[in-house]
Amino acid sequence: MSESSSPSPVKSAMRTLDIIEYVVSRRRPVVAQEIAVALGIPVSSLSYLLATLVERNYLVRDGRRYSAGQGLQRLQAESPAFSLAEKVAPLVRTLRIRLDETSSFFVRRGWELEALVTETSEQALRYAVQPGAHAALHSFAAGKALLAALDEAELGRYFAETDRCAYTGTTIVDETALRAELESVRATGIARTREEHSPGICGLARIAAVDGEVLGAFSVAIPAVRYDAEIERRAIDLLLRTTALLTAA
Repeated sequence: MSESSSPSPVKSAMRTLDIIEYVVSRRRPVVAQEIAVALGIPVSSLSYLLATLVERNYLVRDGRRYSAGQGLQRLQAESPAFSLAEKVAPLVRTLRIRLDETSSFFVRRGWELEALVTETSEQALRYAVQPGAHAALHSFAAGKALLAALDEAELGRYFAETDRCAYTGTTIVDETALRAELESVRATGIARTREEHSPGICGLARIAAVDGEVLGAFSVAIPAVRYDAEIERRAIDLLLRTTALLTAA
């Protein structure tokens, strides 16, 4: 790998720590060129690392100068306060990397889904989910997973208060049929959609709950042309592992 390419994982980790330690130790804003000279990091690689640190709020950029960000201050606190999005982001990223399919974490907002964190597959044929986007519960795998976690009173309210749109010819909108689907989700722990929101896209999802409190649902979206028994097995295994990591934390 040339120096102009993104650094390797181990070298990248070492350089990232060097950058953080250097900026903090200066106790003043520093320019990228100073960091590059001091640490011997090529400017092309440094730009990539600095952008990542700024995105994660470990550094703050003001014009050409960089200084320590709130992310570092929070890590120094006795009880660091991380939002749910910050907690699930690395898990969603790892899920996407291991499966190379679009992976997301959804939460319920009333009778809608919200994409809290999403990572898009790098394959040419892929499904994209916009962070913050809202969607109907009944047509997404994550929505079915969250509906299956509702008690009977809440579920009754859902059916009474919603008009379920048929986005495709396979969208399940009938209450009896959808209730049967939710029973299957409860029995298996895995929710599925089969081209029910977007033609050509299948979904799998699993809820994450701690002490009975539902946090949200991890989900993967897979083009139907790649969906087979093997990728379903792998996706379900990764969803189970990912959910376990979040709930254990």
